[in-house]
Amino acid sequence: MELTDSELLLQIKNTALFEQGFRALVNKYQEPLYWHIRRMVHSHEDSNDLLQNVFVKVYKSIHSFRGDSKIYTWIYRIATNECLTFLRKNKANIISNLDQLNGIKEDPYFTSDQIQVHLKRAIETLPLKQKQVFIMRYYDELSYQKISEIVDTSIGGLKASYHHAVKKIENYLKEIDVFTT
Repeated sequence: MELTDSELLLQIKNTALFEQGFRALVNKYQEPLYWHIRRMVHSHEDSNDLLQNVFVKVYKSIHSFRGDSKIYTWIYRIATNECLTFLRKNKANIISNLDQLNGIKEDPYFTSDQIQVHLKRAIETLPLKQKQVFIMRYYDELSYQKISEIVDTSIGGLKASYHHAVKKIENYLKEIDVFTT
């Protein structure tokens, strides 16, 4: 039986059970965080590196977690910030390598059809905030409330960002006439 976040925190706060509790935390959140990161950065290797960075940060700072938010929200925020930092540092490289998205089909960790490749390209053209909100809402199926807690933005602002992202993606797909190829 999977432990609740409250039970995990109790284990982690108990020094005798810290390692066991932390392993359970990693097991619980590793896969959903991997896919969240992967949708932001696309590369399996980069996603694994970022996921490892996230859990190192969580490991180092879990004792200072105050519980003002849910642990899931806190970890998700760390993962999102890691992605945004990575994307900002590698922006020039990412923009110049958009054509590599065709390689998604050959990636053994990611299967996709041509429409998904075009969608990924469209997402890459979005400003970072719109990209972040779109991925969390569309792929991760998070509520606006949960996204608001993670990114510390108003729900109205998130809805506007998502709406603009959807319109830009639709326009991109129309421009390349994706539905007739």
